[in-house]
Amino acid sequence: MTTNSTSVQTAVKLVTASHKAYTQKWAFLGLFVFVLFISTSAAAIFDVLPDPAKTVADETSAPLVLAPVTAVATPELPTKIEIPAISLSQKIANPNTTDVQLLDNALLAGPVRYPTSAELGVNGNVIIFGHSSYLPIVNNQAFKAFDGIQKLKQGDRITVTGATHVFVYSVETVEKKSAATDDSIPLSVEGSKLTLATCNSFGTHSDRFVVTATLVETDVLVNTVQ
Repeated sequence: MTTNSTSVQTAVKLVTASHKAYTQKWAFLGLFVFVLFISTSAAAIFDVLPDPAKTVADETSAPLVLAPVTAVATPELPTKIEIPAISLSQKIANPNTTDVQLLDNALLAGPVRYPTSAELGVNGNVIIFGHSSYLPIVNNQAFKAFDGIQKLKQGDRITVTGATHVFVYSVETVEKKSAATDDSIPLSVEGSKLTLATCNSFGTHSDRFVVTATLVETDVLVNTVQ
C-alpha cells in the first residue's frame, strides 16, 4: 500500500512539474534567445564567427583554381591522348610530312598530329586529327578514334602524354564546322592550346567537329612505359 501511495505522489509531482514548465515555456524561450544573442555578440567582438564566404556550399560552387603550368625544357611530341569523360584512349602518330596521301594513310591507324602544328610544352596550337564513324559495323576501329568528342563540355579534361611529361588541357569550346564555311584551324594562337578535329581526309573540306582546349597543368611522367 505504501508503494502505491509513493508512486501516485511521484506521478502527481511529475504532472505538476510538467504543467509548470509548459506555463513558463515563453520565459525559457526568451532566456534562450537572450543567451544566444549575448554569445553571438561576444563572438563578433572577438572576430571568431565563421566566415560566410567559406561555407561548404560556397566551396563546392566556387570556380576551379587551376594549377600553375610548368614549362618544359624541350618540346615533346604527343604519343597518347586520353579523355575520361568519353572513355577515349588513343595512341597518336607524328608523321613528318604534309603529303595528303601519307597523312590519310596515317589516319587509318589512329589520330594524327598535324606536322606543322605546335609540339607539347611550348606556346602554340597542338592540332590532332582523328576519324569518327557511327556506322553499326566498323572493321577498322581507327575510324572510330574520335567518336564522341562532340559530347565534351567546357571544363572536361584532356590528357596528352609526351616523352617525359603529361599535359592536361581543359576544354573551352566544342563546335561543328560546316564545309560551307571557313573551317580552317589556326596554327598561331596565344598560350598553349590543343585542338582536336574529326577528319575524313586531309585533302578535302568536310563537316567536322572541332574541340579547343587550353593547357592547365603539366606533370612529370612517372611511368615511361606507354
